[in-house]
Amino acid sequence: MAVQTGRAARSHPMLPPVFDDAGELAALPRNLERWPVHEDHSGGNAGAVRDSLIAAASHGTWTWPEKPVVFISDPHADADGFLRSLVSAGAVRRLNDGFVLTPFGRMAKIIVGGDCLDKGPSNLDMLNALKRLFDLGADVRLLAGNHDLRLRLAIRALTLPKAPLTEHLFVRMGRKILPLLAEINTRYVTPEDLACLPDEAECRERIFPSSSWKATFPAAAGPYLTPLGIEKELKKLKKKAKQFAKQADAEGLTMREVYAASLRCRDLFLSPDGAYSWFYSAMDVVEQIGSIVFLHAGIDDTMCALLAKDGPAAVNTRYRLEAEDDPFAFYSGPVANLVRTKYRPVDGQLTASGVALLHQAGIKMIVQGHVNNHKGQRILAKNGLLHLEGDITLDRTSRRLEGLTGIGAGATLIFPSGDVVGLSSDYPRVKHFKPEHHL
Repeated sequence: MAVQTGRAARSHPMLPPVFDDAGELAALPRNLERWPVHEDHSGGNAGAVRDSLIAAASHGTWTWPEKPVVFISDPHADADGFLRSLVSAGAVRRLNDGFVLTPFGRMAKIIVGGDCLDKGPSNLDMLNALKRLFDLGADVRLLAGNHDLRLRLAIRALTLPKAPLTEHLFVRMGRKILPLLAEINTRYVTPEDLACLPDEAECRERIFPSSSWKATFPAAAGPYLTPLGIEKELKKLKKKAKQFAKQADAEGLTMREVYAASLRCRDLFLSPDGAYSWFYSAMDVVEQIGSIVFLHAGIDDTMCALLAKDGPAAVNTRYRLEAEDDPFAFYSGPVANLVRTKYRPVDGQLTASGVALLHQAGIKMIVQGHVNNHKGQRILAKNGLLHLEGDITLDRTSRRLEGLTGIGAGATLIFPSGDVVGLSSDYPRVKHFKPEHHL
């Protein structure tokens, strides 16, 4: 993909023109190569990919989207990384005061694969950029990520009466949302809000689990977790409570300010008329287009069965119902597994039976975020099911911690022709996948 400032340009007819007026994408790759699935940075197991393709092919040919799809995941509160990625995909053109859709952006479906929140530099700037994309009339699908649900569940748990299954969840999930709470405190919390709250000690007591929680949690969690899982949760909470207090101090927040910002978050995000209520209202957990399912993390046999039998609408309906129910039961169950699994033993399991159900239903590949990479996207078979990992480390906080420079940019594009391309400013070529190339 050729990139020039001030006008659109391209070097391969498959790729849409890119408008890089600001000259931010000099590192964007310009030439295609066959997806190197044999290389660790791009998959690492060509044999397993071939086996998965053969198994899927026994149930019919691929069905591709009717219009181009742009998949961008895990912007993690970095609006610049998100917008640069949209530019790199040819979907938007940035202007001094915002951005507009390009002709390609108006015709494409844009799927945001989750984890819009946390890390930084600004959650609210990221949300405002995403809202602008909706307001421009783009065909956008927003999927839930574990970091997005962390805010929702933490705020709900904090505002429920104390109970063994929920009173620890705010501290359990809350450390990573503290940067957002700091933004909310600065922009939205008023002196009048603080004046209505109890003192520091009482706010701390409302935020942290009660002294009896450690004794009451195991019996309450029994229906949802194994004994090993319960033991792990108890140990994890002890560690996270210390981390939470330390992080709140690093953000310059008292417990009264944490509590006030959390209540304001409830109004902004969870109330029907809140300024950011659209965020969770627009959010689903899966999107299926032809032979491809888009989600944040992965899938287990339970969700394979529901998806194969009743389709993505049934999965999204179950998500919406359960997300409003008990926060602990929801986050411990198979629906939330879609946003947090890494196919570890503690996660919901994907077996050959679940993979066979998807193949029989014509589903041949998962496109996901959640697992971040440093040299662009990867394609690999996980438990026999083809996965494309599309998290290419966009946010500058992660990049700085992981030894990458600057702000990330890139996207996964899927075309009606059956061509899949992976763009990343951290890899020197555009990766090109076509199933028949790897059989």
